[in-house]
Amino acid sequence: MVDRVYKEDLPKSRKKLQDLKQEFAKLGPSGTRWARLRIDPLLVHIDTLEHLIHSDEFAGESSILPKGVELFHSDLVYLRQNIKGLHNLLLSERRRLKK
Repeated sequence: MVDRVYKEDLPKSRKKLQDLKQEFAKLGPSGTRWARLRIDPLLVHIDTLEHLIHSDEFAGESSILPKGVELFHSDLVYLRQNIKGLHNLLLSERRRLKK
């Protein structure tokens, strides 16, 4: 169960981050460059995790994810919290720019 959720959530998180990156780009050059500061490093983190999960080194270990439930769950929580925070920042920036 955890492995399926984990493997499905990583691409979903990537998509959300890419969407946020595009939305921040629409705001223009004013303010903090959140894409470079947070989004790009998070995308690299997802790439690294996916690469490791699908690598030959771990491909044969069907028990790896269930054994590390707590550790893998923490990755998902970390990504979700960052996505939520970035979404809130985007809304805040939009409100600020409308004034």
